[in-house]
Parts: sequence; C-alpha cells; structure tokens
Amino acid sequence: MWVLPVFWLLLSQASLAANLYRYTNDEGVTVVDYQVPAAYVSKGYEILNPEGMVVRVVPRELTEEEKKVLNAQQELEAEASAEEMRLREWDESLLLRYSTIEDIEAARERALGDLRIRLSILKSNKRSLKHQVENYQAQAAELERSGREVDVARIAAIEDLQSQIASTERSINERGKEIEDVSAAYQKDIERFGMLLEVVALRQTLLATQQAEKDKATRDPRR
Repeated sequence: MWVLPVFWLLLSQASLAANLYRYTNDEGVTVVDYQVPAAYVSKGYEILNPEGMVVRVVPRELTEEEKKVLNAQQELEAEASAEEMRLREWDESLLLRYSTIEDIEAARERALGDLRIRLSILKSNKRSLKHQVENYQAQAAELERSGREVDVARIAAIEDLQSQIASTERSINERGKEIEDVSAAYQKDIERFGMLLEVVALRQTLLATQQAEKDKATRDPRR
C-alpha cells in the first residue's frame, strides 16, 4: 500500500531535479515549463537549473536572409585570415633569405639572367630553323624553275621545320612572359621588404626612446 506514495515522492524528486525551460509564446507571454512545445523551439529559449539560474541560451533559428549574411561574413573573415597568414609567411621568408634590398636585386638579376640565356638560345634556334626552311624553299623553287617536281621528302622537311618554328615561337613567348612575371614578383618582394625595414626601424627607434627614458629616470631619483 506504500507503492503509490513512494511513486509520487520519486516523481516529485525527479521534477525538482529536472531543468526548466523558459520561452515566449505567441501572445508574448514568458512561459517556464519542463519542456518547450515544438512550435516554439525554432524561436529560441533558455534552459534553467532547478534553482532558476540560466545555464544555457538556445538562440532562435536564423532566417534564410540572415543565414546568407552570416555565411558571407564568415567567408570574408576566412579570406582575411588566409591573407594575414599569407603575408606573415611572406614576411618570414623575406627576412630569412635577405638582409638588404640589394640582396633581392642581386637574386633577381641571377634569376632573370638565366631566363634571358634560355630566351636567347630559343631565338637562336628559331633563326637556324628559318634559315633551313629558306634553303629548302630555295631548292624547291630552283626545281620548279627547271621544270622538275619538288620531291615529297623536301616538302615534308619544310613542313616539319615550320612546325618546329611554331613550337619554338610558343616557347619564346612563354619565356618572355616568365621573365615579366619573375621581374614583377621580385619587385613586389623589394617593395614588401622595404616596408618591413621601415617597421623594424620604427620599432628600434621606439625601443631606444623607451630605454633612454628609463635611463633618465634611473639617473634622476626625483622622478
């Protein structure tokens, strides 16, 4: 006969130990209950402990427009973070490899010198190929003037040389573009390194000023 009272006692203790939920209904009335109706979950609510203290706030569900704005903001923050990381790695690399702007200029000349040699070789190859084509074409013209037919091998050789010339011209254009890109990249390094030197110089000036003030304060005990 004690089963029912014990059951209600356990239920009462469980209710006291359970968290409460506070939300606002459609009438604008704040409701505190042991659960949040499904219709109000998306509007947000608060979770209270048995003493009525807020232990967690569940925000309302964002609208589609708010989600778009949030996603756009997160993308901008991610891009800004990535750019910050890129600049930091760039600065570290510059300071590790170079001591002066002259070091960068010397490295640029070495890189461009190698590329210019390759470009010069390609241009020389192109002139040689064109000279060979001109020789074959002169031979073919001589055969035609003498009433003889130009042989297939000679025609095939001319076509092969013209194909090589076209390929060499593409390589020349690529090397030219590479020289422009390398030169531009080194120029950016020079400009960035100059900015770093200015920052380093400013920091050194500030540190020197602070140290001078400390030394002056040490010499003058009245300060």
